[in-house]
Amino acid sequence: MRLKGKVALITGGSTGIGKSIALRFAQEGARVAITGRDRGMLQETVEEIVAAGGEAICTDGDVQHKADVRRMVDDVLAKWGTIDVLVNNAGICKPAAFLDIEEEEWDRHMAINLKGTFLSGQAVAREMVRKGVKGSIINMSSVNGLAAEGDQAHYNATKGGVNLLTMSMAIELAPIGIRVNALCPGFIETRLTKPLIDNPAAIGPYLKTIPMGRVGLPDEIADSALFLASGDSRYMTGHCLVVDGGQLIKLS
Repeated sequence: MRLKGKVALITGGSTGIGKSIALRFAQEGARVAITGRDRGMLQETVEEIVAAGGEAICTDGDVQHKADVRRMVDDVLAKWGTIDVLVNNAGICKPAAFLDIEEEEWDRHMAINLKGTFLSGQAVAREMVRKGVKGSIINMSSVNGLAAEGDQAHYNATKGGVNLLTMSMAIELAPIGIRVNALCPGFIETRLTKPLIDNPAAIGPYLKTIPMGRVGLPDEIADSALFLASGDSRYMTGHCLVVDGGQLIKLS
């Protein structure tokens, strides 16, 4: 078990990629805390982890609010006393043409995707420093942070910001033993992408942008997250790991 004895906090951990990461980490021996805004869905995921023999708790909250982030971190510390791994997975994506993006929607993307990553990363890193934990922080970015897609200006900007935030965190935290990396998934099958996947007229042309010719699965992102969380990546920091079936090749 690659995470035996570790405590992992995963934001946005009740569905999709976050849920798959939570399940995978628990299978590898981690005690897992998941956060999100839907208490019911969080509890369902916790019950699934426990039923499979893992340890898990949940705490609801919104990563764009500092007080919520502080409470999430405190809840994990109260239960297990430390945090060894943070996965900043909480995020939103609501496509819109550049000319049609409302200021409120721009601000919402920035607050959740970028500010939320900063707030959670800072709060957990401070606890790692305080407790002398040589931890791993994984920020969830996207191929959209490395190459732009249309109708995604606000989302692209946040994920580009996440990549540079990751590098900045890595520079400052490496000397004290904390590694910070980003995951850059391509098009992954989740609850949010299912409508497009189930639309043959829409998904057919999109698959042509992916050299491997298929949509990625949340479990495939979870495998990469496990790599970055574990000692297998012990000499990696500040890296943006692309997991996209080759999509970035064409986006570039």
